[in-house]
Amino acid sequence: MAEIADSGGGGHDKGKKRAKKSSTRVDMTPMVDLAFLLLTFFVLTSTFSKPKVMSLAYPAKMDKPVDVNAPKLNNGITFLLSKDKIFYYTGEFYSADRPGKDGPTKLTETNFSASGLRKVLADLNSYVLLRKEGMVKKVKAKQMADTTYTRELEQLKGKPEALKVLVKTDDKALCKNFIDLIDEVKIAEIGVIAPVPMLPAELKLLETQLKK
Repeated sequence: MAEIADSGGGGHDKGKKRAKKSSTRVDMTPMVDLAFLLLTFFVLTSTFSKPKVMSLAYPAKMDKPVDVNAPKLNNGITFLLSKDKIFYYTGEFYSADRPGKDGPTKLTETNFSASGLRKVLADLNSYVLLRKEGMVKKVKAKQMADTTYTRELEQLKGKPEALKVLVKTDDKALCKNFIDLIDEVKIAEIGVIAPVPMLPAELKLLETQLKK
């Protein structure tokens, strides 16, 4: 607030009126209080950015790998990563000495292009993606609330018909490729993702594939 201090004029000439001298001093104390009030208001009302994370299902820790067939996986795909190479197989794993009805498991190589990994995931997870398109249309037409869409999409990802993904890496796999794979899995709206240890039989098959 502004204060005006009056200083009386000289008293030598009583008959003459002299202009009073005034000095102005600005008190900044209220401005400091206002600044703190505004700072407190913005801190309490601001929304801080949160890191975007993806939940992964990790298996129980094993002291030593067990050379057995992988557990039964309904509507699942397993990716094997090694350096700049990515291979996959669908369904259960069958080794050469324990073949399934169609023989031992064979690996298929793919890449991180739109016509490679993304197309593979989109084709196998069409159950979720097609139903997601229908829900998106309902949201745009104001027939479904955003919260309902989010809840039903999460429920859809967890259904038995939805695709499940297992990710296995050897000691040459790159962290960048693992992250790229997880990003593609997220784009394909896959809800169940599990990084698991590679079986010795899978590693042997992978090494054989890399030598070709």
